[in-house]
Amino acid sequence: MQLENSKNTLLPSGVAKLEHLGVIRVTGADAASFLQGQLTNDVVLLGITESRLAAFCSAKGRMQASFTIIKCAPLDATQATHDILMICSHDILAPTLKRLSMFVMRAKAKLTDATAEFNIYGVTGDTLLSIAPQTINTPAIATFGTLFLIALRPALGQSRALCLAPVGDAAPVGHALPTELWHWGEVQAGIATITAPIVEAFVPQMLNYESVGGVNFKKGCYPGQEVVARSQFRGTLKRRAFVVQIDATDTQPFVSQEIFHDSDAEQPCGTVVQVAKNPSSDPNGGYSAIVSMQISASAGGKLTLGAANGANITLLPLPYPLLEDI
Repeated sequence: MQLENSKNTLLPSGVAKLEHLGVIRVTGADAASFLQGQLTNDVVLLGITESRLAAFCSAKGRMQASFTIIKCAPLDATQATHDILMICSHDILAPTLKRLSMFVMRAKAKLTDATAEFNIYGVTGDTLLSIAPQTINTPAIATFGTLFLIALRPALGQSRALCLAPVGDAAPVGHALPTELWHWGEVQAGIATITAPIVEAFVPQMLNYESVGGVNFKKGCYPGQEVVARSQFRGTLKRRAFVVQIDATDTQPFVSQEIFHDSDAEQPCGTVVQVAKNPSSDPNGGYSAIVSMQISASAGGKLTLGAANGANITLLPLPYPLLEDI
């Protein structure tokens, strides 16, 4: 199967208000050590100038949530340790907060929904450079006054960052970027966010999390750690995440929709994980998507959406190397 370049070549510069994201705040002396035992990435060694991608898995190694994590000054000035902010999809925040809180037990840690404390923005391109003219390496965090600016992986060569602004503070200055374009950039960057339709559908490697800094194989135990490690080191992984182009269709593709390969019209070979409409004046511009599918299905043949006679799907180049290829 031939890889093709995206029909779109540039993510516009600007600022997008991101209301689909939420924030969990973790406070207390044991905040970092508690999360160290729950997430796929190292939280204890997370510096205040860094951000980390991490997943919260079930005992079977299936992702229940994904987070971008940073440390910040504690709300309680008498607290010696930093608070931890975890940004995730808002539609899974409440159940995730409930599940994580069940494991706190005697740890000196408290988890709260801090979404109302912040406005969250996505900043891209020249707008980001105007706010932070110095280079921001990924993953990294910088503070500008009261703003937290969290560098993300670029999309189509454009710099991107999340901006957390305390409620009541001014938004970043820049051209208003439609949220749809931010979502498209997220897809083009190739790093999927767990949302409600795909909770517990994938182990982290099925979304390439080990290749984008979302899994630390040297840290201690966490729920599902044995399954995640076995998938990595025993060659049992059969699925990977891919960025694809979906031809125009009468109905918009949706997260959790099945993908088929022409070698088997009955059994799906993959799943749509994240999708966004292509920003094109061409009505036939179609959609971009992140899909998780059988590695064998990427080797050749025809891919279609929803059924054997569905819209055509074309693989695009991944914007990062897989760990096994490094």
